[in-house]
Parts: sequence; C-alpha cells; structure tokens
Amino acid sequence: MAYKKLSIPEIILFEPDVFYDERGFFYESYNELKFNEVLNNEVRFVQDNHSKSVKGVLRGLHYQTQPYEQAKLVRVIYGEIWDVAVDIRKNSKTYGSWVAEILSAKNKKQLWIPEGFAHGFYVLSDEAEVVYKVNQLYSKQHERVIHWSNNPFKIEWPITNNPVLLSKKDNNS
Repeated sequence: MAYKKLSIPEIILFEPDVFYDERGFFYESYNELKFNEVLNNEVRFVQDNHSKSVKGVLRGLHYQTQPYEQAKLVRVIYGEIWDVAVDIRKNSKTYGSWVAEILSAKNKKQLWIPEGFAHGFYVLSDEAEVVYKVNQLYSKQHERVIHWSNNPFKIEWPITNNPVLLSKKDNNS
C-alpha cells in the first residue's frame, strides 16, 4: 500500500496494491496494522457509511463538534467524485486551507481525513457510491455544515452541472 501526505500533512492519500488478472482484480482495502503504522496512531473505526449520489450532487461540508469529532477514511466503489477536506482547527498552521483529490472506483484511492476537518464531495460521474469508515458515531446534536458556496475557504469546486444538487441540510447551512 502506497501513501502520500498532501499539502496539509495530516491528510493522507492511500493507494492500494491492486492485483489484476483475467478474472478481475483483488486488493486489500483496509488493514488496521498497516493503516495505524502509517498514521503512527491507533485508530478504531466504529461505523461504516455508504451513500449513492447522481451527477451534480454536492454533499458537505460536514463535520461534528467535540466530543463527537469524526475522522474518516473515504473511498469510492462506483463512479468518481472530487473529494475535499478543509482544516477548521482554529490553532492550526494550516487553518482555512483545503485539499482535494479525485477518488474513483477506477483509481481505488482512499483519503484519510482526521478530526478537525470539514469534509465534502462533488459527484463527477453519472452516479457514484461512496463508502467511508468513521471513528466516532453520528451525533445529530454535534453535526455542523458549512455551505459549499458561502465559506471563507475559497474552495474551487469543479462544478459542471447547474444547478448543484443539495440536500435541505446542505442548502440551509
């Protein structure tokens, strides 16, 4: 499993070793020992989430406040998304900075987003299915949303569909 730290070093892009043959492919999508070794930390995932979205859907920017902050390991099992993480840690040297990566079923990359980051994605393909592990259970009371277009982070979303398709929660933030 290859990995690289992005411009915000706490955000890590994982690229699994994929073995192809005439039958298809095989890869190890998660290995706790290897994952924790890369992070030099022990992460315990408590929930897996799975969403399906159509082209033009934008989900986010979501985060949870303490004591229910969530870290996420995000991957795509069908389609393609533009995945973004924003540093919202007030005392961080990279506060307000963001990184983005294209995650797809084809490239099989995964994005590690630790606590203290808002997360969102925009669907590039006709449909996309996103699966992500979280280290903290969902808490409606602690959930927060930063509106994708009205934020101080100046995220350069690759919007190709007008209008952007949003949930009520994401639109009313």
